[in-house]
Amino acid sequence: MPELPGGAAWLFVEISGDDAAEVADRAAAVSLVATARHSRIITSPAQAAALWRIREDGGGLAGRSPAGAPAHAGWEDAAVPPERLGDYLREFDELLLNHHLKGFPFGHFGDGCVHVRLDFPFQHDDGAAVFRAFLTDAARLVASYGGSLSGEHGDGRARSELLPFMYTPAALSLFGKVKGILDPDNILNPGVLVDPEPLDANVRVAEAGPLRTGLAFGYEHDDGDFSQAVHRCTGVGQCRAAHRDNQTVMCPSYIATLEEKDSTRGRARALQEMINGSVVGGAAVGHNHGKPNWRAPEVHEALDLCLSCKGCASDCPTGIDMASYKAEVLHQSYKGRIRPASHYSLGWLPRWAMLASVAPRVVNALVSLPGLGKLGLRLAGVDQRRRIPAFAPQTFHKWFGSRRVSVALSASGPDGRPQVLLWADSFTNNFSPEVGKAAVRVLEDAGYEVLIPEKPVCCGLTWISTGQLDSARKILRSSVETLKEYAEQGIPIVGLEPSCTGVLRSDSIELLGRAVAGQVASATHTLAELLAKTPDYEAPSLEGITVVAQPHCHHHAVMGWSPDAALLEGAGASLQKLGGCCGLAGNFGVERGHYEVSVAVAEQQLLPAVRAAAADAVVLADGYSCRTQLEDLSERKGIHLAQLLAEKLPAK
Repeated sequence: MPELPGGAAWLFVEISGDDAAEVADRAAAVSLVATARHSRIITSPAQAAALWRIREDGGGLAGRSPAGAPAHAGWEDAAVPPERLGDYLREFDELLLNHHLKGFPFGHFGDGCVHVRLDFPFQHDDGAAVFRAFLTDAARLVASYGGSLSGEHGDGRARSELLPFMYTPAALSLFGKVKGILDPDNILNPGVLVDPEPLDANVRVAEAGPLRTGLAFGYEHDDGDFSQAVHRCTGVGQCRAAHRDNQTVMCPSYIATLEEKDSTRGRARALQEMINGSVVGGAAVGHNHGKPNWRAPEVHEALDLCLSCKGCASDCPTGIDMASYKAEVLHQSYKGRIRPASHYSLGWLPRWAMLASVAPRVVNALVSLPGLGKLGLRLAGVDQRRRIPAFAPQTFHKWFGSRRVSVALSASGPDGRPQVLLWADSFTNNFSPEVGKAAVRVLEDAGYEVLIPEKPVCCGLTWISTGQLDSARKILRSSVETLKEYAEQGIPIVGLEPSCTGVLRSDSIELLGRAVAGQVASATHTLAELLAKTPDYEAPSLEGITVVAQPHCHHHAVMGWSPDAALLEGAGASLQKLGGCCGLAGNFGVERGHYEVSVAVAEQQLLPAVRAAAADAVVLADGYSCRTQLEDLSERKGIHLAQLLAEKLPAK
């Protein structure tokens, strides 16, 4: 969020001209308008763009009313003569109060056009009646000001019935005659403008109703209602355009296929139709059409190419979280049924890794035998163009245990050092223990005494992404109980794998509830977050180093990557931060049928940037899947932030 002047509402005025001084004078004059509480004059194009982004995302940001309730379209672009706008808005406010509605208005004041999405109570039986009553009164109000019901867009199904407030019977009759001549069979837009259907006849949200029973996730921000969650999508289509700034993630599969069904919006529509039964059969419990058809082919086709990257959770202005919705659908679809092979192979990966840790060299040798590895991939539902990653000869936990003994024999360490719990997830522990070792060195250099749990702790991520949510809940509950002992003592928890850290920060609350998981979620940090909070911490110099950084999607979406950027730039690195997704996205890019899309996503930003990078540039990728994708598709290797910092510390 850019800095805004004080106030409860803001007016953006853009002033241009050929003479900079003259433009500045006019801007100063505008800023002195008596009704303005404060003002700010912006001259930086970048800052102006950030402000305009707020306006551009208005349709999504207004998807929740000031009361926090879902807000809906219906009365969203009425316009009145600009000189009468103030009086109209004051009466409009009174109208909202009379109908007990709230919303965030935004729009084009220079054109007298105001958009607003309102919290119509569609969750109640009288919701459609409130909708009708308000729209009728609002149409009467805007007509009294000589305005238009639709100052920017069409009248559509929501406003066609209201046209008699604007047009005479003779004009409406003429509309019908012209349509009759040009469209005698009434094929084009039947029920719109001419002989309109009632404005409350096809309200998608009202038809859907709530869906709260039998769900795996809590949907904390949507009153426990899956229907309310998927109806967050208001159709503004940011998922089709957000990637243009090269900083966002949403929606990588749409960019790869350019198919509407592969956009966040397209998937939300399929889920909405699943709930209200309009296309794929089945409606919410309590409605005439029965229960949702979670196994509908249309739904699974729409969700198949969702990478579960969570990019929409932060980049969509409405807060859609399609990764969670996909996990819910898979959970409901396969509950008590045989699952795809990849759900057992990739979904249970931490379990297989724990077994392999008994004799990792033997396992690595077996899978490298000619033909055996390819056969294993095929049986596991994995694309044979992928490789089986090697298990580490020694897990991080075993290394740390042996190191702890040697440290105890040599020195106890200075008293009074703050403690930190380093959580090595299943990927770090079994596949990349070098990341954990580097993190220990960095944290000790920062003045911490590093602790680890007595035994490896799994967050259940792979079970979550494959929709095995009952198992994920059990695993996560056990892990949270283990970590809670440290959180209760005020010991911060540092996660190294971004997706796993994101589970503790977000998914744990949705699966277990805030009362159970909230304390651990609050105590969990990324490495950069903890170092940013560490008094007097100074990172080793990175002067002269170019860093091409691929933030993990869950890092971007759940925790935010700004602490990492600040640390790197503060240490002197020349930073090129990539947007988009690496394309592997955990199990997605490994599963059979996803390889081509996975590569296409990697070609959006990651692979071109790596090919263009100088040979001595550092490719920073904290995510294990991001580093795996790099090794599979390029000659470059990525390293973790902990490794970059540890390499620059003085040798011991």
